[in-house]
Amino acid sequence: MSRVWNFSAGPAALPESVLRRAAEEMLDWQGKGLSVMEMSHRSPEYTTIFEKTRNDFRKLLNVPQSHEVLFMQGGAVGMNAIVPMNLLQGFEQAAFVNTGAWSKKTTKEFSKYGIARVVLDNANALADVAAACYVPDCASLLDRVNGQQMAYLHYCDNETISGVEFNGQIEALAGQFDCPVVADMSSNILSKTLDVTKYGLIYGGAQKNVGPAGVTIVIVDKALLDRALPICPSAFTFDTVAENGSMYNTPPTYSIYIAGLVFEWLLEQGGVSWAQAQAQQKASLLYGTIDTSSLYNCPVRVEDRSRMNVPFTLADESLNGKFLSLAAERGLVQLKGHKSVGGMRASIYNAMPLEGVKVLVEFMREFEKTEA
Repeated sequence: MSRVWNFSAGPAALPESVLRRAAEEMLDWQGKGLSVMEMSHRSPEYTTIFEKTRNDFRKLLNVPQSHEVLFMQGGAVGMNAIVPMNLLQGFEQAAFVNTGAWSKKTTKEFSKYGIARVVLDNANALADVAAACYVPDCASLLDRVNGQQMAYLHYCDNETISGVEFNGQIEALAGQFDCPVVADMSSNILSKTLDVTKYGLIYGGAQKNVGPAGVTIVIVDKALLDRALPICPSAFTFDTVAENGSMYNTPPTYSIYIAGLVFEWLLEQGGVSWAQAQAQQKASLLYGTIDTSSLYNCPVRVEDRSRMNVPFTLADESLNGKFLSLAAERGLVQLKGHKSVGGMRASIYNAMPLEGVKVLVEFMREFEKTEA
């Protein structure tokens, strides 16, 4: 069977060349006679893999020496607890910008450890899929955050469910806050250039734009490594993980190895600047098709539309099942929207080639001609 066009929001598609190389090395990694999955995480062979993976990631995002790069476990949902346990010492509260399901989940989890102050909120993000989803105006953030003794300001840079993405609004203000900025970039990391120095902490689960599920990447300012609460488990304390080179306990070795292959692939393509240009081209093609249609609609305000996750609805919802069924026959899979909002969603991360989006657009146009 030929490979399908996989528009899953995560775990998501991986570059085919990465999968082929992993298959080739499955039983025998570079003549060593064993699989990466069988290696001790402290062996010379795996140390070579790990260090190259970390260095390539630093190269892709130009991570400065002021920041540690950690490979951890638990995903972004786990980080909702790990972050406050690492940054709340000496503070009682933190500030949150809520733009959808994931940022709201983060806010709720934080409430177990401190007082969650929602400084900006998008009440319509999930209330009604027909209502416009958007990024709230960030102009007032400085007044709402500064002088309030916040441990940090948290936001989710890209909401996979509602399809809302920030376009540098908070990064532009980052140097003016009197607290660190923390960003969940699980679903758009490595898809655009960014200034890491503006952030106290960036984190993300790998299973969308980096690799398979299992590893969580953390970029943390070294100046924040002494703020962990006593209750924070040692295996999840940033300082301990950094001091032990992400080897305090056994890391998700194979997921890190695959992530390393993805980093190599991305560097070969031209790095993050290439990914950013590709993301814009793919998103423009798909949104353009939706906006010029009488059958399809995207509920997200144009300037806040995600380049990674494109939600859309059909004017006649009774056609949803037929749309998905016929799409699957064409090898276009995982297009069903999240259960909380319905409709459709096409996730077009770095590994989704432009060709895949063109096939989707062609099908959408044909379907509209037939059913409109």
